[in-house]
Amino acid sequence: MLGAWAAWTQGARSPRGSGSGSRGLATRLRTLPRDGRDTLFLLLVIAWVMLPQVGKLPLWCSALAGAVLLWRGWLAFRSGPLPGKWWLLGLLAATLAATYASHRTLLGRDAGVTLIIVLLALKTLELRARRDAFVIFFLGFFTMLTNFFYSQSLVTAAAMLVGLLGLLTALVNAHMPVGRPPLAQAARTAGWMALLGAPIMAVLFVLFPRLSPLWGIPSDAMSGRSGLSANMQVGNIASLALNESIAMRVKFLGPPPLQSDLYFRGPVLSAFDGREWRPLQLRLGSAFSPAVPGLAQLEVAGEPVRYEVTQEPNNRPWIMVLDAAMKAPAVPGMQLVMTAELQWVANRPVTDLLRYSAESHPVFRHGPRSTPAAVPPQYLELPPGFNPRTLALAGELREAAGAQDGAALVQAALQRLRTGNYHYTLDPGVYGMHSADEFWFDRREGFCEHIASAFVVLMRAMGVPARIVTGYQGGERNPVDGYWVVRQSDAHAWTEVWLSGRGWVRVDPTAAVAPGRTAALQRLQAPRGVIASALDTVTPNFAASLRSAWEAMNNGWNQWVLNYTQSKQLDLLKGIGFRSPGWADLSFVLLALLVAVTLAAASWALWERREHDPWLRLLVRTRKRLADAGIELPPAAPPRQIATLVTARFGDTARQLSHWLLKLEQQRYARTPGASLAALQREFKHLSWPR
Repeated sequence: MLGAWAAWTQGARSPRGSGSGSRGLATRLRTLPRDGRDTLFLLLVIAWVMLPQVGKLPLWCSALAGAVLLWRGWLAFRSGPLPGKWWLLGLLAATLAATYASHRTLLGRDAGVTLIIVLLALKTLELRARRDAFVIFFLGFFTMLTNFFYSQSLVTAAAMLVGLLGLLTALVNAHMPVGRPPLAQAARTAGWMALLGAPIMAVLFVLFPRLSPLWGIPSDAMSGRSGLSANMQVGNIASLALNESIAMRVKFLGPPPLQSDLYFRGPVLSAFDGREWRPLQLRLGSAFSPAVPGLAQLEVAGEPVRYEVTQEPNNRPWIMVLDAAMKAPAVPGMQLVMTAELQWVANRPVTDLLRYSAESHPVFRHGPRSTPAAVPPQYLELPPGFNPRTLALAGELREAAGAQDGAALVQAALQRLRTGNYHYTLDPGVYGMHSADEFWFDRREGFCEHIASAFVVLMRAMGVPARIVTGYQGGERNPVDGYWVVRQSDAHAWTEVWLSGRGWVRVDPTAAVAPGRTAALQRLQAPRGVIASALDTVTPNFAASLRSAWEAMNNGWNQWVLNYTQSKQLDLLKGIGFRSPGWADLSFVLLALLVAVTLAAASWALWERREHDPWLRLLVRTRKRLADAGIELPPAAPPRQIATLVTARFGDTARQLSHWLLKLEQQRYARTPGASLAALQREFKHLSWPR
């Protein structure tokens, strides 16, 4: 940004056009005083650290920070004077007022980050001395950390690693006050510092007590995007934009189920007001007491499917499992409860990456099976005055079926979907008041929410208890790491109907309209961009391989870094012999390791100085040769003292040796070393030694 601004100003003043302006800009940058060059570099690093925050800050904050950095860069480029204190006080007052107006507070995460960003930018307008630079450096380090308040992804970590190296380079450069050292030299030193500090960082990462994050994630708006929500409005969204972000990753500890059995259960929606479906809030007696599966009357059969889930943050309390999980998933640090509708819910929202193990039974039955009277009447309720044609259709289907059997009525409705020219689409348009009527008779198209809603309305109108279940269906296996990836675009809505003698039975009406959606994961594709379409057309396998490799890298980051929890630390101590490790044991191991490393480093430095210093080795060889000649030397005698003793003992015959010893001392201690150590080593081989 600063370079572009400088190029524009230089080009505007150049009478020779843009080419001359570019050459003039390059010349100007090469001939800038060191103060201006270092300031421009520091401003670029600060801009890089701030850049990931732009989408999360108020618009005025991003604009003000960018304008201040550009202004400061222009002053550095033109060697102009910095603004006075009244300018800074005015901008500071405006910043405080705008922050309060945006967040209604000056405290908290969002308001604090806003203030830090602007104050860092304003501090650059006071960059007059090294003391000011050091304040900016450490504000920059803190600003770099605030990026992790919002995202701990691999991309954010890589970007902040670049920012860390930039800030370290600027810090090293500030400690080189003499001359005009190249920035590349400071960058090499900063790189070596980072490499040397990496082992310490790794040890602290592994052993430092893990603390729960002090921040959460903002609540997400799901309207108009595929994904899960607590409610479902039918007909208000004209088109659905597929969200390809990852919802969770699943690792099966055995053969995976069939694609058609991959139903990950989420909220169950049973209350309908004509436009919106909501949960019935059928919960256990105590809000978060241990789950009692008997309330859901769950019975399972066959061998369970065991798997591990890495669930992305969604700011919801839902724990996603395959239908149906009899046991509570092993979620560290959370209390879980099963609702009467077979959904597992945690005692707090999932605001961080969450890893847990679970087991499910694809073959199961749940709910009352004896008489319809055991089913709550809410599963038959329909709002009055809505969908009159669907109610009439229900009467026709009941009469045509000639039976009161719920299974026959379900098959009649599914047959209408298969043969009635209905379509699964992401762009059905906006539905009106009678959404079920429009689907069954007018539009005959929609995405899974429309199909499931219309199907449940029809079932209830025929006297069959029914409800909508939302969650995720399907997934794709990543060939790189073997994990199954479930995306937000796999969000799905299906139905459950109550049948006498069988209980609640899953019925997916979307599969009747588009069988490939559930059997082969043939999802609809949203319009692609030009570049993505070209890649898919020219090199589809290459693009898919790149995507799989990148997602495997992200998964590795999630599993080994973000998901390194307190329990894993204690498991590590168990692996090295601790029976019941606690935080005291962890602190003891960390302290002992740090002491051991410090002692080892000090010992190595002492040994290196004594045994590997080539100057000392040469002096030791000299003392040994003189000892062979019968000269007793004090243990700590320097070369000058040795030369005096040799001259006193052997006179002029030792003049060459005495002169060489004086040059050896000069090479070590004089401001101008004189002869090189290599030259002195060569002379040593040709010296005449007294006998």
